[in-house]
Amino acid sequence: SARILTTNPSQKGFLMAGHSKWANIQHRKGRQDEKRGKIWTRIIREITVAARQGGPDIKDNPRLRLAVDKAKAANMPADRIKYNIDKASGNLDGLSYEEIRYEGYGIAGAAIILDTMTDNRVRTVAEVRHAFSKYGGNLGTEGSVAFQFKHCGQFVFAPGTSEDKVMEVALEAGAEDVVTDDDGAIEVLTAPADYEAVKAALEAAGLNPEVAEVTMRPENTIDISGEDAERMQKLLDVLEDLDDVQAVYHNAALG
Repeated sequence: SARILTTNPSQKGFLMAGHSKWANIQHRKGRQDEKRGKIWTRIIREITVAARQGGPDIKDNPRLRLAVDKAKAANMPADRIKYNIDKASGNLDGLSYEEIRYEGYGIAGAAIILDTMTDNRVRTVAEVRHAFSKYGGNLGTEGSVAFQFKHCGQFVFAPGTSEDKVMEVALEAGAEDVVTDDDGAIEVLTAPADYEAVKAALEAAGLNPEVAEVTMRPENTIDISGEDAERMQKLLDVLEDLDDVQAVYHNAALG
């Protein structure tokens, strides 16, 4: 199982065992690349809400900074980013998005969290409920699975990255934990508020993570294989493809 390098022993409980996180991440990135248009739509929605809530100045708006980082990572052109910030702060399109989180269960009792942004909550809940029930899951109540996840900043480095260097830079910059998985991937975890400082320190040290995000990270994972894994992947794909869904988090390790 994973070797745990931590500055805070009380947090060891939430670190997951070393199943092949790297394989799962590569799989997820591959699927995201297939859905670039969809990803841009989500990022634009996030930029819109962030700019409306916190203003158009990136320096004073951490949420907008994160959204712009995501946009750049998805290769969105700078003028498109600027246009969407300007549009949001001028409120040109008149749409107002509401953020709603849904929680539920997938195949074999796996926990799923969906973050949505919608201009019509009745439509969204109907689509979410339909997807869960049609593909073998169950929509739960608020709080039914969220306790199984930790809201945190997460950086994942490819196997072969210098563990000592990552650990030194990350912990110095305020990271909570550094974990090396069995497959050699190195994971850095931070409090959400420390994400930007740790990201800047890692980049300044020439350490470029494959994954850098503020996420809902499962405290423990459930191994699902064979037909159940295929059914779970289908459910996740259908949920991901719903227009109002911004992010899908789950605790399934698909084998």
